[in-house]
Amino acid sequence: MKTFAALLSVLLFVSGCSSKKPPSKSPEHIATLTKYTKPQKAETPSYILKNKTPITLALLDEYEKWRGVPYAYGGNSLNGVDCSAFVQSVYADAFGLKVPRSTINQAKSGYEVTLKERDAGDILLFKTGWDTRHSGIYLERGNFMHVSSKRGVSISNINNPYWKNAYWQTRRVLTR
Repeated sequence: MKTFAALLSVLLFVSGCSSKKPPSKSPEHIATLTKYTKPQKAETPSYILKNKTPITLALLDEYEKWRGVPYAYGGNSLNGVDCSAFVQSVYADAFGLKVPRSTINQAKSGYEVTLKERDAGDILLFKTGWDTRHSGIYLERGNFMHVSSKRGVSISNINNPYWKNAYWQTRRVLTR
């Protein structure tokens, strides 16, 4: 009986193996298949607003909803999102505004303001490569929310040398 059980175990193990390597899945594909589990909210907020205006409060509420969601090229859900879909979703949910889906079209939305004139809710646009663009939403004190390819939805500062060097333009789509 022990020999039969051992033989059956070996047969099941061998029949379950495959000599052909399964096709690799892209990170984007994996992100859409994997159910994302949002981190539990901490007792303290992840970001402390200095200027509590209706715009910054609405933006922070959206940030808390999306915080930590992983980057996924072409993604547009809490399972994975890219920068332009994040901007589009935040504007729709926080302000009921439609902004374009692509970063290049977001760069044509509203009107341009200087970096010194930027205000909460403005779209910050960056040239992060020869033909790569990135977008985020300005909060306050140099901080903006966006989707980092390494950290997911997070808050960064425009004065960081990387972002300062990559800065392209600021677009205002919210009326004040």
